[in-house]
Amino acid sequence: MAALGWLTPRRRSATARSVLAGEAAAEAARKTSVEDESALLTGVTDQASGQAPEEPVFPVAGDDRAAAFFDLDNTVMQGAAIFHFGRGLYKRKFFERRELTRFAWQQAWFRLAGVEDPEHMQDARDSALSIVKGHRVSELMSIGEEIYDEYMADRIWPGTRALAQAHLDAGQKVWLVTAAPVETATIIARRLGLTGALGTVAESVDGVYTGRLVGEPLHGPAKAEAVRALAAAEGLDLERCAAYSDSHNDIPMLSLVGHPYAINPDTKLRKHARALDWRLRDYRTGRKAAKVGIPAAAGVGALAGGTAAALALHRRRR
Repeated sequence: MAALGWLTPRRRSATARSVLAGEAAAEAARKTSVEDESALLTGVTDQASGQAPEEPVFPVAGDDRAAAFFDLDNTVMQGAAIFHFGRGLYKRKFFERRELTRFAWQQAWFRLAGVEDPEHMQDARDSALSIVKGHRVSELMSIGEEIYDEYMADRIWPGTRALAQAHLDAGQKVWLVTAAPVETATIIARRLGLTGALGTVAESVDGVYTGRLVGEPLHGPAKAEAVRALAAAEGLDLERCAAYSDSHNDIPMLSLVGHPYAINPDTKLRKHARALDWRLRDYRTGRKAAKVGIPAAAGVGALAGGTAAALALHRRRR
């Protein structure tokens, strides 16, 4: 039974290490953020009737005290970034076949179950840390760019990407918030045209990885601490911010903001979101648990087309 321990996630609260991990992620994110130059929205109408929508326009154009925070794994991208990264490192002979088999099994479980378990993800991160120990940060960043093209670019959910673009078009900053290494997360954010990324910070000395983390993986309560720290540094009003995630592990982060969204939610998050009347969107099957109000710049057509593309991609990979 011990081998199945990662099937039953344990609830955790913020710890000193969570706070340290969050603050480290916020500091790293601010150092690597990319200023967005998207134009502000000038107005929104309902495409079907030509009339102004009944719901308040969201995101609010020009609100520079608002931002959006997106979980990465299974929210923005199908599967887990750390597993795709592992595949790329194996291809480059960073480790042996038996370790690839473990990565492959973990990725298969993640895609089938659609949930992330702290112990399960921790095992993958421990493997990755041991693999990169002694390598230069610059080397892994360069390889990460290649791995994104090989394994990640075609796994982005078009519907979630449209939601992120809506915030960018409204002149707001958009951050990824993920347990993936901050270097990998930063590459993905830049490729998607986002502002930057909050991710797990691996310790490095003189540009070389030591094989240790700063604090702990950016997971669960640590994500909330990272968002809180970044909001304070950026002068954001969390009540005006939005957060998006698929996992009940991110309820602490979602609960911080005034506009929480459950995207491709796991069972526990779906139940929680419905109880609190949070907005839901599921791009895996096309079902809509609740209407999500987004500006026309994101495009009703873009969402519909994105969902269809995601469905087709999902069917091809089953």
